[in-house]
Amino acid sequence: MRAALNIQPRVIHEELYSVHGDQAPCLRTVERWFQRFREGQVELDDEARSGRPIAVTTPDNIEQVRLIIDDDSRVTIEEIQEQTGLTYGTTRRIIKDHLQLTKITARYIPKELTDFQRNERVRICKENLRKFKDGTWRLCNVVTGDESWFFHKQTGRKSSNAAWVAKGDAPPTVPRRDRFAPRTLFSIFFKSTGPLLIHHVERGQTIDHEYYIDNCLQPLVEEIKHQRPSYGTNRILLHHDNGKPHIHQYVSDYLESEGLTIIPHPPNSPDLSPCDF
Repeated sequence: MRAALNIQPRVIHEELYSVHGDQAPCLRTVERWFQRFREGQVELDDEARSGRPIAVTTPDNIEQVRLIIDDDSRVTIEEIQEQTGLTYGTTRRIIKDHLQLTKITARYIPKELTDFQRNERVRICKENLRKFKDGTWRLCNVVTGDESWFFHKQTGRKSSNAAWVAKGDAPPTVPRRDRFAPRTLFSIFFKSTGPLLIHHVERGQTIDHEYYIDNCLQPLVEEIKHQRPSYGTNRILLHHDNGKPHIHQYVSDYLESEGLTIIPHPPNSPDLSPCDF
């Protein structure tokens, strides 16, 4: 009925998920049945097949599975079974042992980087690593933090974004969820020994450099001094990204006055911040 009304598969999938939760069919299955209904199919039963499912691994069916995954890396084992007639065990064995693929969940990215930004990432990371290796910096002295949104409700299923990839290949990516979904903002700082500050940002509050200093950095510095009464902020390294409030001159001046060293962070690189892993 929904397909007859020309309601798109993604909308149908969301409706099914809101009712059935994790028991709902995946988006690919909904899309496949949507197309079948559009082509005039009315029967819901599987089409008759001759013989038993294929349980023998051959070069031909290995290649068949490879081509299916090359065409759609998010395809499921069940969908490959349906297209090839192979058993579940055979399909899984081909993927794991012969194609050497592993299914991992897609990773969100905020934007594509320019060549210059990529080079800066490499340069800054190499410089930071050198300081750790030669003993100039110590990991136990690193304090890292950021503002992080926590959604009130998990929407969709991470498994629906999983895709087969070869060992060593980069994970797939998907767009971020609707930014208007209910959520709460926290400013969180921690080090290797545990959390130092968890600050709840009130709804509607803008985080500028003054708010960042008064409500985040000052309490953070006080907690560091409380936990390290003998050393205070001596040799403490602060790692935060280059968000506008973080790089304001007043912020840099305050951190310098308290004896903290700022670890350089390349632009548009949340994957280098532990808070965004």
